[in-house]
Amino acid sequence: MKIVEEFKEFAMRGNVIDMSIGVIIGTAFGKIVDSLVTDIMMPPLGVLMGNVNMSNLFINLSNEEYKTLAEAEAHGAATINYGEFLDSIFHFAIISFATFVTIKQMNKLRKLPSDAISKKSCPYCTTDIPNRATRCPQCTSILEGVEDIDESSRLATPKITIKAG
Repeated sequence: MKIVEEFKEFAMRGNVIDMSIGVIIGTAFGKIVDSLVTDIMMPPLGVLMGNVNMSNLFINLSNEEYKTLAEAEAHGAATINYGEFLDSIFHFAIISFATFVTIKQMNKLRKLPSDAISKKSCPYCTTDIPNRATRCPQCTSILEGVEDIDESSRLATPKITIKAG
């Protein structure tokens, strides 16, 4: 019974569920890429190469002649299927590029603006201000060297210092 409970705990973790959703989406995406390469990209490439079906390109290693890869496979002939290999390279390139673009966009969305991360509160008027600010834009208090101000000082009128310059 303990093993079942441990497995249930493992399976219900967020990252396991996320991973399984990723596998499902990846499978569907693989089918889309397969169709893109097989049905859309390879036929024009075959036409450019002289009406050649790319997946039918092979080197026959036997002494007999075969017109198609299917015919050679039906007779059990040894072949090097470089057309299938080229097809796999196209699949890999497209999936790699799509993954790169997806991750790049996710990283852009994940980045928070630097202002959102580096804000502090003015100790006098509690306005959110950038960490590097030396004066509050709301109440114009000078903020240099101000670390912790007690609540009574927060309610007091800020001291305004004018520097002659």
